[in-house]
Amino acid sequence: MIGLFLGETDFPNLILNNIKKDSIKYFIIDLSTKGIFKKNKNSKKISIGQFGKILDLIKKKKCKTVLFAGKIAKPNLSSIKLDFKGIYYLPRIIQASKLGDAAILKELIKILNENNIRVIKSNFYNPELTLKKGCYTKLRPSTNDIKQIKMGIKSLKLTNPHDHIQALVIKNNNIIAKETSKGTKKMLLSINITKNNRGILIKFPKIKQDLRVDLPTVGFDTLKDCNKANLKGIVLKSNQNIFLDRKRCINFANKNRIFIKII
Repeated sequence: MIGLFLGETDFPNLILNNIKKDSIKYFIIDLSTKGIFKKNKNSKKISIGQFGKILDLIKKKKCKTVLFAGKIAKPNLSSIKLDFKGIYYLPRIIQASKLGDAAILKELIKILNENNIRVIKSNFYNPELTLKKGCYTKLRPSTNDIKQIKMGIKSLKLTNPHDHIQALVIKNNNIIAKETSKGTKKMLLSINITKNNRGILIKFPKIKQDLRVDLPTVGFDTLKDCNKANLKGIVLKSNQNIFLDRKRCINFANKNRIFIKII
Protein backbone atom coordinates (compact mmCIF):
# COMPACT_ATOMS: atom_id res chain seq x y z
CA MET A 1 0.00 0.00 0.00
CA ILE A 2 1.36 3.39 -1.02
CA GLY A 3 0.06 6.78 0.15
CA LEU A 4 0.10 9.46 -2.53
CA PHE A 5 0.25 13.16 -1.58
CA LEU A 6 -0.74 14.68 -4.93
CA GLY A 7 -0.88 18.25 -6.22
CA GLU A 8 -1.19 19.95 -9.61
CA THR A 9 0.51 19.15 -13.02
CA ASP A 10 0.25 16.05 -15.23
CA PHE A 11 2.92 14.14 -13.32
CA PRO A 12 0.57 12.65 -10.65
CA ASN A 13 -1.66 11.10 -13.33
CA LEU A 14 1.34 9.38 -14.91
CA ILE A 15 2.23 7.94 -11.51
CA LEU A 16 -1.34 6.73 -11.06
CA ASN A 17 -1.30 5.07 -14.48
CA ASN A 18 1.79 3.02 -13.63
CA ILE A 19 0.53 2.13 -10.16
CA LYS A 20 -2.79 0.91 -11.56
CA LYS A 21 -0.99 -0.99 -14.33
CA ASP A 22 1.06 -2.84 -11.71
CA SER A 23 -2.02 -3.45 -9.52
CA ILE A 24 -0.42 -1.68 -6.54
CA LYS A 25 -2.82 -0.73 -3.76
CA TYR A 26 -2.90 3.00 -3.10
CA PHE A 27 -4.81 5.90 -1.61
CA ILE A 28 -4.59 9.61 -2.38
CA ILE A 29 -4.37 12.61 -0.09
CA ASP A 30 -5.50 15.31 -2.49
CA LEU A 31 -3.44 18.47 -1.92
CA SER A 32 -4.45 20.15 -5.19
CA THR A 33 -6.14 23.52 -4.87
CA LYS A 34 -9.19 22.45 -6.90
CA GLY A 35 -9.58 18.89 -5.62
CA ILE A 36 -8.70 17.41 -9.01
CA PHE A 37 -8.68 13.84 -7.68
CA LYS A 38 -12.13 13.99 -6.07
CA LYS A 39 -13.61 11.55 -8.62
CA ASN A 40 -11.14 8.86 -7.59
CA LYS A 41 -12.79 6.59 -5.00
CA ASN A 42 -9.44 6.18 -3.21
CA SER A 43 -8.98 9.91 -2.76
CA LYS A 44 -9.43 12.07 0.35
CA LYS A 45 -9.30 15.88 0.39
CA ILE A 46 -7.51 16.76 3.62
CA SER A 47 -6.00 20.07 4.71
CA ILE A 48 -2.23 19.92 5.12
CA GLY A 49 -2.76 21.22 8.68
CA GLN A 50 -4.89 18.23 9.71
CA PHE A 51 -1.95 16.03 10.66
CA GLY A 52 -3.99 13.92 13.02
CA LYS A 53 -6.45 13.04 10.27
CA ILE A 54 -3.62 12.38 7.78
CA LEU A 55 -1.66 10.17 10.18
CA ASP A 56 -4.80 8.28 11.23
CA LEU A 57 -5.65 7.59 7.57
CA ILE A 58 -2.11 6.34 6.86
CA LYS A 59 -2.21 4.04 9.90
CA LYS A 60 -5.72 2.84 9.08
CA LYS A 61 -4.49 1.82 5.63
CA LYS A 62 -1.51 0.06 7.26
CA CYS A 63 0.72 2.15 5.06
CA LYS A 64 4.42 2.64 5.76
CA THR A 65 5.43 4.44 2.56
CA VAL A 66 4.25 7.67 0.93
CA LEU A 67 5.13 9.72 -2.12
CA PHE A 68 4.75 13.44 -2.94
CA ALA A 69 4.13 14.51 -6.55
CA GLY A 70 2.84 17.50 -8.45
CA LYS A 71 2.86 21.13 -7.48
CA ILE A 72 1.75 21.48 -3.88
CA ALA A 73 0.81 25.04 -3.02
CA LYS A 74 2.30 26.66 0.06
CA PRO A 75 -0.40 26.54 2.75
CA ASN A 76 -1.99 29.82 3.85
CA LEU A 77 -1.18 29.66 7.54
CA SER A 78 -3.83 32.24 8.46
CA SER A 79 -6.69 30.18 7.01
CA ILE A 80 -5.32 26.65 7.31
CA LYS A 81 -7.61 24.08 8.97
CA LEU A 82 -5.90 22.59 12.00
CA ASP A 83 -6.66 19.60 14.18
CA PHE A 84 -5.00 18.74 17.53
CA LYS A 85 -1.87 17.30 15.90
CA GLY A 86 -1.80 20.21 13.48
CA ILE A 87 -1.70 22.65 16.40
CA TYR A 88 1.11 20.61 17.96
CA TYR A 89 3.22 20.78 14.80
CA LEU A 90 2.21 24.35 13.83
CA PRO A 91 5.26 26.15 15.36
CA ARG A 92 7.57 23.98 13.25
CA ILE A 93 5.57 24.65 10.08
CA ILE A 94 5.54 28.40 10.76
CA GLN A 95 9.30 28.39 11.30
CA ALA A 96 9.82 26.45 8.08
CA SER A 97 7.48 28.75 6.13
CA LYS A 98 9.83 31.66 6.84
CA LEU A 99 12.48 29.85 4.80
CA GLY A 100 10.24 29.04 1.82
CA ASP A 101 8.20 26.29 0.17
CA ALA A 102 11.03 23.76 0.04
CA ALA A 103 11.58 24.10 3.80
CA ILE A 104 7.89 23.38 4.47
CA LEU A 105 8.06 20.14 2.48
CA LYS A 106 11.25 19.13 4.29
CA GLU A 107 9.52 19.70 7.63
CA LEU A 108 6.54 17.61 6.54
CA ILE A 109 8.90 14.78 5.61
CA LYS A 110 10.58 15.02 9.03
CA ILE A 111 7.20 14.77 10.75
CA LEU A 112 6.26 11.72 8.69
CA ASN A 113 9.62 10.09 9.47
CA GLU A 114 9.05 10.69 13.18
CA ASN A 115 5.85 8.70 12.78
CA ASN A 116 7.69 5.82 11.07
CA ILE A 117 6.41 6.72 7.61
CA ARG A 118 8.98 6.63 4.82
CA VAL A 119 8.91 9.11 1.93
CA ILE A 120 10.19 7.74 -1.40
CA LYS A 121 11.27 9.62 -4.53
CA SER A 122 8.46 11.08 -6.60
CA ASN A 123 9.75 9.30 -9.72
CA PHE A 124 9.99 5.89 -7.98
CA TYR A 125 7.26 4.39 -10.20
CA ASN A 126 8.23 6.44 -13.28
CA PRO A 127 12.01 6.28 -13.73
CA GLU A 128 11.46 6.68 -17.48
CA LEU A 129 10.55 10.34 -16.90
CA THR A 130 14.11 11.33 -15.98
CA LEU A 131 16.89 11.62 -18.55
CA LYS A 132 20.55 10.59 -18.50
CA LYS A 133 23.41 12.86 -19.62
CA GLY A 134 23.57 13.74 -23.29
CA CYS A 135 22.13 15.93 -26.02
CA TYR A 136 18.74 14.70 -27.21
CA THR A 137 18.34 16.92 -30.28
CA LYS A 138 19.93 17.46 -33.68
CA LEU A 139 21.04 20.94 -32.64
CA ARG A 140 23.87 20.88 -30.12
CA PRO A 141 25.15 23.69 -27.91
CA SER A 142 28.13 25.58 -29.34
CA THR A 143 31.37 26.24 -27.47
CA ASN A 144 30.03 29.67 -26.51
CA ASP A 145 26.74 28.10 -25.37
CA ILE A 146 28.68 25.73 -23.08
CA LYS A 147 30.48 28.71 -21.51
CA GLN A 148 27.14 30.45 -20.90
CA ILE A 149 25.61 27.27 -19.47
CA LYS A 150 28.47 27.02 -16.96
CA MET A 151 27.92 30.66 -16.03
CA GLY A 152 24.18 30.09 -15.54
CA ILE A 153 24.75 26.99 -13.39
CA LYS A 154 27.20 28.95 -11.24
CA SER A 155 24.54 31.64 -10.76
CA LEU A 156 21.95 29.03 -9.71
CA LYS A 157 24.38 27.63 -7.16
CA LEU A 158 24.68 31.05 -5.53
CA THR A 159 20.92 31.39 -4.92
CA ASN A 160 19.30 30.96 -1.53
CA PRO A 161 18.43 27.24 -1.14
CA HIS A 162 15.04 28.17 0.34
CA ASP A 163 13.81 30.56 -2.36
CA HIS A 164 11.78 29.74 -5.49
CA ILE A 165 14.55 29.82 -8.09
CA GLN A 166 14.78 26.55 -10.01
CA ALA A 167 15.31 28.16 -13.39
CA LEU A 168 16.88 31.10 -15.17
CA VAL A 169 17.53 32.31 -18.71
CA ILE A 170 21.00 33.42 -19.79
CA LYS A 171 21.82 35.34 -22.97
CA ASN A 172 25.01 37.07 -24.09
CA ASN A 173 26.64 36.25 -20.73
CA ASN A 174 23.84 37.98 -18.80
CA ILE A 175 21.05 36.52 -16.69
CA ILE A 176 17.97 38.06 -18.30
CA ALA A 177 15.29 36.29 -16.22
CA LYS A 178 14.97 34.30 -12.99
CA GLU A 179 12.09 32.15 -11.82
CA THR A 180 9.93 33.43 -8.97
CA SER A 181 7.14 31.83 -6.95
CA LYS A 182 4.94 32.25 -10.07
CA GLY A 183 6.90 29.51 -11.85
CA THR A 184 8.88 28.91 -15.02
CA LYS A 185 6.03 29.69 -17.41
CA LYS A 186 5.55 33.21 -16.03
CA MET A 187 9.29 33.79 -16.25
CA LEU A 188 9.45 32.71 -19.90
CA LEU A 189 6.41 34.82 -20.83
CA SER A 190 8.02 37.87 -19.21
CA ILE A 191 11.03 37.84 -21.54
CA ASN A 192 11.22 40.71 -23.98
CA ILE A 193 11.07 38.88 -27.31
CA THR A 194 13.46 39.89 -30.09
CA LYS A 195 14.77 38.11 -33.17
CA ASN A 196 18.17 37.87 -31.54
CA ASN A 197 17.03 36.56 -28.17
CA ARG A 198 18.35 33.02 -28.52
CA GLY A 199 18.86 32.71 -24.80
CA ILE A 200 19.18 29.42 -22.90
CA LEU A 201 16.84 28.08 -20.21
CA ILE A 202 18.60 26.28 -17.35
CA LYS A 203 16.34 24.42 -14.92
CA PHE A 204 17.90 22.57 -11.98
CA PRO A 205 16.74 21.45 -8.53
CA LYS A 206 17.38 24.04 -5.84
CA ILE A 207 20.58 23.77 -3.83
CA LYS A 208 20.12 21.25 -0.99
CA GLN A 209 16.67 20.38 -2.35
CA ASP A 210 15.21 17.12 -1.09
CA LEU A 211 15.06 15.12 -4.32
CA ARG A 212 12.21 12.98 -2.99
CA VAL A 213 9.80 15.85 -3.62
CA ASP A 214 9.27 18.75 -5.98
CA LEU A 215 11.59 17.69 -8.82
CA PRO A 216 11.69 20.41 -11.51
CA THR A 217 9.30 19.47 -14.32
CA VAL A 218 9.59 20.23 -18.04
CA GLY A 219 7.01 19.33 -20.67
CA PHE A 220 5.57 20.29 -24.04
CA ASP A 221 4.22 23.60 -22.73
CA THR A 222 7.73 24.50 -21.58
CA LEU A 223 9.08 23.85 -25.08
CA LYS A 224 6.33 25.98 -26.64
CA ASP A 225 7.04 28.82 -24.19
CA CYS A 226 10.77 28.61 -24.98
CA ASN A 227 9.97 28.83 -28.69
CA LYS A 228 7.73 31.87 -28.13
CA ALA A 229 10.57 33.52 -26.20
CA ASN A 230 12.91 32.63 -29.10
CA LEU A 231 15.26 30.62 -26.89
CA LYS A 232 17.78 28.26 -28.46
CA GLY A 233 18.18 25.65 -25.75
CA ILE A 234 17.08 23.94 -22.54
CA VAL A 235 19.54 22.54 -20.01
CA LEU A 236 18.47 20.06 -17.31
CA LYS A 237 20.19 18.04 -14.59
CA SER A 238 20.56 14.32 -15.29
CA ASN A 239 18.16 12.12 -13.29
CA GLN A 240 16.93 15.17 -11.35
CA ASN A 241 14.20 16.59 -13.61
CA ILE A 242 10.83 15.21 -14.63
CA PHE A 243 10.58 15.32 -18.44
CA LEU A 244 7.04 14.85 -19.76
CA ASP A 245 6.03 13.99 -23.36
CA ARG A 246 9.65 13.24 -24.27
CA LYS A 247 9.15 12.17 -27.89
CA ARG A 248 6.77 15.04 -28.66
CA CYS A 249 9.13 17.56 -27.03
CA ILE A 250 12.20 16.31 -28.90
CA ASN A 251 10.34 16.41 -32.24
CA PHE A 252 9.17 19.95 -31.52
CA ALA A 253 12.68 21.01 -30.47
CA ASN A 254 14.21 19.58 -33.66
CA LYS A 255 11.60 21.31 -35.80
CA ASN A 256 12.25 24.68 -34.13
CA ARG A 257 16.04 24.37 -33.77
CA ILE A 258 16.11 24.18 -29.97
CA PHE A 259 18.64 21.97 -28.21
CA ILE A 260 17.86 19.82 -25.16
CA LYS A 261 21.02 19.20 -23.15
CA ILE A 262 21.18 17.05 -20.03
CA ILE A 263 24.31 17.41 -17.89
